[in-house]
Amino acid sequence: MSAIGNSIPAIFLPLRSSSNKIKCRWPTAKAVSRRQMSPVQVPQTGTRHVLLLAYQSCGVVYGDLSTSPLYVYKSTFIIGSLRRFQDEEIVFGVFSLVFWTLTLIPLLKYVFIVLAADDNGEGGTFALYSLLVRHAKFSLMPNQEAADEELTSYYRPGYAPQETPILTALRRFLENHRKSRTFLLVTVLFGASLVIGDGVLTPPMSVLSSFSGLQVHSTALTSGEVEILSCTVLVCLFMVQHWGTHRVAFLFAPVVIVWLLLLGALGVYNIVVWNPRVLRALSPYYLVRDRSHVAFVGLIYPCLVLQYMGQAAFLSKSPHCDIHFVFFESIPTGIFWPVLVIATLAAIVGSQAVISATFSIVRQCTALGCFPRVKIVHTSRRIHGQIYSPEINWILMLLCIAVTMGLRDTTLIGNAYGMACAGVMLVTTLLMALVIVFVWQYSCLVAALFLMAFGVVEAVYLSAALMKVPQGGWLPLVLSLVFVAVMYVWHYGTRRKHQFDVQNKVSLRWIHALGPSLGIVRVPGIGIIYSELATGVPAIFSHFVTNLPAFHQVLVFICVKAVPVPHVRDEERHLVGRIGPREFRMYRCVVRHGYKDVLAEDTDFENDLVLRIAEFVQMEADFDQRCSISDDGVVASVEVEGRMAVVPRPSDLARTGLLMREPGEEESVVARAAAAAKPESLINSMHTMHEAESPGFASRRRVRFEVANEHTDPRVKEELSALVEAKHAGVAYIMGHSYIKARKSSSVFKKFAVNVAYAFLRKNCRGPGLVLNIPHISLIEVGMIYYV
Repeated sequence: MSAIGNSIPAIFLPLRSSSNKIKCRWPTAKAVSRRQMSPVQVPQTGTRHVLLLAYQSCGVVYGDLSTSPLYVYKSTFIIGSLRRFQDEEIVFGVFSLVFWTLTLIPLLKYVFIVLAADDNGEGGTFALYSLLVRHAKFSLMPNQEAADEELTSYYRPGYAPQETPILTALRRFLENHRKSRTFLLVTVLFGASLVIGDGVLTPPMSVLSSFSGLQVHSTALTSGEVEILSCTVLVCLFMVQHWGTHRVAFLFAPVVIVWLLLLGALGVYNIVVWNPRVLRALSPYYLVRDRSHVAFVGLIYPCLVLQYMGQAAFLSKSPHCDIHFVFFESIPTGIFWPVLVIATLAAIVGSQAVISATFSIVRQCTALGCFPRVKIVHTSRRIHGQIYSPEINWILMLLCIAVTMGLRDTTLIGNAYGMACAGVMLVTTLLMALVIVFVWQYSCLVAALFLMAFGVVEAVYLSAALMKVPQGGWLPLVLSLVFVAVMYVWHYGTRRKHQFDVQNKVSLRWIHALGPSLGIVRVPGIGIIYSELATGVPAIFSHFVTNLPAFHQVLVFICVKAVPVPHVRDEERHLVGRIGPREFRMYRCVVRHGYKDVLAEDTDFENDLVLRIAEFVQMEADFDQRCSISDDGVVASVEVEGRMAVVPRPSDLARTGLLMREPGEEESVVARAAAAAKPESLINSMHTMHEAESPGFASRRRVRFEVANEHTDPRVKEELSALVEAKHAGVAYIMGHSYIKARKSSSVFKKFAVNVAYAFLRKNCRGPGLVLNIPHISLIEVGMIYYV
């Protein structure tokens, strides 16, 4: 690794056509990445870590499924033609349906098929969509560049495009017809919205079902009191979310494990005591007549099957029991209260599982430009991807309390819950069929068989759920439509804004005509201009140049963009290049992050940026020196514009040509006081005063750079000296405060979507400055209106 790092410190990526005068071939990022991936670099997942995650998964993944015995039989028998369960054949048929559903969908479909289509360890509707976006041109996401395909995790290992006539025709149809890609995106958004709806319905359903057991032995307890008790528990559950998933999982995982073992034991007891003949219902005969995941196969699946089988045995011999409390009535009297306590705790765990899933879904939607910006907190320093969103947490809490107090009946909530689950399963099946064809590159026949095997079954479940729309099934549909509308409006507005930037980019010819001074005064300092463009200069730059009397000596265009991968390796995160000739002192830095990465505050961002630019300058000079000499020894001119390099944070300062030292506290104060005493350093003086009052600045690392003396290239030394001088003068962050408005000729629908809906969402979401952790005292915002 060290040898490779010394020989090729960064990776050149041509982002546009380069000059034909270049005599040597640039190495591709993918080739260098493969060489960099030595066995030492691959993250080693130890047995202890795997067992730890498996232990936690019982608390935050399978808690939802493990509480289903509390309400499944009640919801099945209380409404419709099956409300009379005196017939043993009917009871056995219902259990057979439950058993084969658990076997075919959670076990066979999800554990053995869908989980094999993971996106570098991530799952869900957006993970499947991300795979399709990367392996076929289905994306409507803006700002995606060919350089992103050089990421190590972009393609599945061993992937090589294989074209057949049918696959080519299908791919061309989806790629060339925008409406088909829009329909695919809306389908994904609908699936994600149903998952969020599940996060609203599961907590009331689980907690109400568990507390209803109190009415079995406490007949004086009213339903209203049960609802108040349930709401109290829900409020407490949402108030502890800021602790983080890993802490909650450690508290809840033992509860789920005990609960599952208890379910299995009670199931065996009821089978032996009430009706051992229920074992016959494992045969599909009754089904026809009645019409991390190691933990799931080894513990959850068998315990659930035993519990459902035990309840069926109890029901077959207890025709006069109260079906509302069938789970609690099947419990032996001596252990009723301990089971009730564990059931309540398990219901809380089940609620936690879907709350965590909702946070994850919202984070993915936000990263891919399909949800307004909300605060995302990374709650664990050791385990990546465990997050918490305060805004989403409180919205979920209010919706859960509204559902609990509004519907009140677990049967109505169960109908709504069934609608959400059936919809999510069908969306997953449709996306999985596309993954089979375009990612796994199996034949369309295999995808058709998958659709027939699972899609038909899930369509039957969905049709049954649609019949219950008047009895509560309408709720997830309404919630999903609201969430889909929010997501699509935000995505539409974001995409239109990006299209405006692309179509109105500043011409490099215009910048060249201005000269190195850009037609204005260049003052000491670094100006960091945030842009959503990964290539080209945004239109707002011309707005800056024509309206500001002076600009900074060094300009860096920063683009923070999401790429459709879960995580971006740190060494591949930053692309660095230059804009215009060397004497213009204009650079570009593209910061890439995955849809599961959290933009944490980087207290050393400015210093890292200087080091990366310095290494780019050094590496560019070395590369030009090698490539500018032709085979006959003649020096050729080298065009430098349009090149970008993957530049990790330098571990060896010798590669940057800079020296870095951290001043002592006394020296730092004196230096800042001397700088503040200069007339031209009024801004620096204001910064010093602000830093004294802002505890957040105390964590920022203070260093001073110096240019090393061993430089042989005077151009490199001059450029690095200008960079260091600008850094010591101060850093300012410049951002366009843009407003989007529809043109007067636009349709009424477009005007409402852009001028009303998108404007409302943009006004009430977190600003980009907060999301990017930009110091407020250093931020300059310039307003601009976009007519789209």
